[in-house]
Amino acid sequence: TLRSNVSHFHLSNESYNHLIDGDLNLLLVVFQAIVAVVAVEGCKKMKWVEYPPITWQLVKQWAPVNIFFCLMLFTGMASLEHNSVPIVTIFKNVTNIVTFCGDYIFFEAKVETLVILAFAVMLSGAVAAAWHDMSVSWAGVMWMACNCLSTSAYVLYMKFATKHVKIPKFGMVFLNNLLCIGFLLPAATLRGETSIFFRTTDLHTLDYTSKNLFAGLIGFFLNFASLNCVAATGPTTYAIVGAMNKIPVAFLGYILFDNVISQETWAFIAVSMTGGFLYSYAKISSKK
Repeated sequence: TLRSNVSHFHLSNESYNHLIDGDLNLLLVVFQAIVAVVAVEGCKKMKWVEYPPITWQLVKQWAPVNIFFCLMLFTGMASLEHNSVPIVTIFKNVTNIVTFCGDYIFFEAKVETLVILAFAVMLSGAVAAAWHDMSVSWAGVMWMACNCLSTSAYVLYMKFATKHVKIPKFGMVFLNNLLCIGFLLPAATLRGETSIFFRTTDLHTLDYTSKNLFAGLIGFFLNFASLNCVAATGPTTYAIVGAMNKIPVAFLGYILFDNVISQETWAFIAVSMTGGFLYSYAKISSKK
């Protein structure tokens, strides 16, 4: 949540936006991945964590996680260009259902009535919030469908990787961010983001650097927490938690950036919390 709001600051703050002819969406992710790599390697040098040297075999096993992650980013950016935010929110809830189906097929997740009800509540809440802004296009639907599939594939394969790739979690964080740099830096260069950054000298400030450093450190802990969450629970729970974090993001956005919380957003928050509580209750009840 903190990382989302720091990234929001970079992407929406007018003190930076008027300096940039374009955007630095991918390059910001690369910056944060570099910080995470340095942080993990620093911990290893200090003997706080241990993980084996990265081998080509490990790279081949983990690469699909980053490929799906990159596809998720690219299709997500494209879908936002062709759809309104409420429509994207609806599809994000559909993604959770697709992830649950994959969890059921590949990892034999239990189908519980309350879980299905939780998905129905969250999806209906998103539809209700978007009711007055339901304009869609074929291009938008195509990009959102691709985003749904790539997001679900990312979460499902991450579960597979955390079970079968024989490396400690900190090693996974290091490998994940290292490959992220390898995949996204060329893409950012092709999009012209690196040239925009280097020629915009007003961005070469301590303020901008410190915020990227902070976001990268938050990303380091987020990455570690995400891997443990998927390994300990499952893809569906991870997806639900990801959907629920929109609630603290909305509140922190209101506190930090004076974002207006509309009536539709309040309704969506209430319905999302209801769906989240239903899902949590279903999971707790199933373990009794």
